[in-house]
Amino acid sequence: MLGRVGRDSLARNSVLIMASTVGTSGLGYLYWMIAARELPRPAIGTATALISAATVVSMIANLGLGHMFIQRLPGVPAAAWSRIVSAGLLLGCAATAAASLAAVLVLPRLAGNFGFLDEPAGAAALVATAVALTASMLLDYVFVAHRASQGMLWRNLALAGGKVMTLLGLTAAGLSTASAVVLAWTLPSLVVSGYTLRRSLPRLRPGYRLAGAGLAAELRHVRGSLTGHHLINLAQAGPSAVLPVLVTARLGAADNAHFYMAWMTASVLFMVSPAVASALYAERANAAGRSASLPRAALVVLVVIGAPATGLFLAGGWILALFSPAYALGGATLLKILVLAAIPDAITNLAVAHWRSEGALRRCLRLNLLMAVTCLTLTWLWLPTWGIEAAGLAWLTGQSTGALIVAGYALWGRFLSPSPGPAPGKTAPRPRSPARPPHPVGRGRPAMRLGNRNRRPAPHSRPRSRTWRAP
Repeated sequence: MLGRVGRDSLARNSVLIMASTVGTSGLGYLYWMIAARELPRPAIGTATALISAATVVSMIANLGLGHMFIQRLPGVPAAAWSRIVSAGLLLGCAATAAASLAAVLVLPRLAGNFGFLDEPAGAAALVATAVALTASMLLDYVFVAHRASQGMLWRNLALAGGKVMTLLGLTAAGLSTASAVVLAWTLPSLVVSGYTLRRSLPRLRPGYRLAGAGLAAELRHVRGSLTGHHLINLAQAGPSAVLPVLVTARLGAADNAHFYMAWMTASVLFMVSPAVASALYAERANAAGRSASLPRAALVVLVVIGAPATGLFLAGGWILALFSPAYALGGATLLKILVLAAIPDAITNLAVAHWRSEGALRRCLRLNLLMAVTCLTLTWLWLPTWGIEAAGLAWLTGQSTGALIVAGYALWGRFLSPSPGPAPGKTAPRPRSPARPPHPVGRGRPAMRLGNRNRRPAPHSRPRSRTWRAP
């Protein structure tokens, strides 16, 4: 079994991406368990609100450069590879820093619960966290583009382990505010990203050098990525990042702490299908992986999420109680709703990856926009009445709507689309005329067969003439 997975590029990279997700999630549980036991809930709510806002900013400002890496990096020379990666990282991080400063000015005016961003420490934390998230995400896509997801696995495990160790050190030093959570979240990400740039990328692509030259030449490709894949990514992943922000704005930081713990626990399911979808798209973008099929990707997702989904649905309250009994009481119902939403979420993620590989970008964008608008609108309307469970119900409604549309597309393409008519018949070839003999047949003599007239004479032969004499 392991040998078969190792030979299958799609399965191998899907498993590595999911192993990165599972390892990061496991260490993330430990991280938030330490935070929940050492810090008060208002501090947890403030920290998760800031991290959620930074995630939204990073998602908006990364310009869709990750999928541009998947399209352009395989097979290019070292100099072009360095230019593409360097320009993508510099442009993405600069755009994220600018968007973070804009968020610092806008968010406190829109929602009073984000007033902590008016302080210099809160503003600096938002900018640093958002830039760190963008750099980390883009570096992950570099490894996915080269179907070398083992680099992504070790990088993310080091990052998650660094967060846990930093949080333990800060809490042991007596820091019990939201700053401890944010610092422990951001500092390891910056350190691991710096090590990846310095050590890992040169090993992945010999000859790589980070340089600022070539930014102008890459703007055309960035513009194409911004108007194509980036809009799809925003509509696809935007709601998952915006939901904690809406919960904070409508209900406050304390309720957001309950929501965020349940959402983070269910995210181990929501990360599987995007990981397989990214591997599927990378396989099809690579000339050697054109045979990666949608049924194989769906089978991988089904095998991986089956047991965890069952366990979370049956024992989700007990898992949340590991943080504290209050989190189990406030988020157990929400967790069950989110587990049910993992099924339609997997269907829509794989469908979008399949359509994206076929170039149907408008269809992907329309589907993701419909799901995003449905989810966010219902969340905003239902939160004051139903509490944090409203966000889960809105997420389930949006994903189920998208899954029904995917099923409609599949049925239309299989049964209802007009089948092409029979191919027009080809005219029968004219019978060849009988071959003429190479020489007219004389009476009583067989036909003479002449050799190839175009054959060159032997080099030693000479034309005979009357003036020719033998030496």
